[in-house]
Amino acid sequence: MQTLDLVSRALTIELLLLDVDGVLTDGSVVYIDDGRELKRFHVRDGSGLKLWRAAGKRAAIVSGRSSHAVERRAAELGICPVLQGRDDKIVAFEEVLTLTGLKPEQVCAIGDDLPDVPVLRRCGLAIAVADACREARDAAHYVTAVPGGRGAVRDAIEWLLKLQGRWDELTARYTNGQRQ
Repeated sequence: MQTLDLVSRALTIELLLLDVDGVLTDGSVVYIDDGRELKRFHVRDGSGLKLWRAAGKRAAIVSGRSSHAVERRAAELGICPVLQGRDDKIVAFEEVLTLTGLKPEQVCAIGDDLPDVPVLRRCGLAIAVADACREARDAAHYVTAVPGGRGAVRDAIEWLLKLQGRWDELTARYTNGQRQ
């Protein structure tokens, strides 16, 4: 895809639509003896999402599984809406559009597996994590340099904010040499 087309697509993006397992986590499902499920989130994804929100942008989650840990992490990062237990992600995508009042071209989706592919094909800008299945990578405009759960969301946000011309402005307080 030509760079100009990517920039024009990037400039319209207002919402990141995130999968959880395999994107915000490494895709592992860990159960402890009392039946609870554990999820591990990467801190740099959280910092990236905070920068995204500082840019005046929004984020949403659509996941095929349901987890209290996802609700907690989403609340910490100001992610809303959070739609869990959604096997049909294109239906959930349409619900997110209705809830947010956005158009498909204003959404950047980040996915890793087959259930994400219809959304990756329908959204304005599609991103797959480095270890995504072949079909998700083929549907993507960008593939992250790192796998899901290892800072892939941060990688995607940095790439997207650079295309939007916002990265330097948003990171200046960290990079201008001043100590806090």
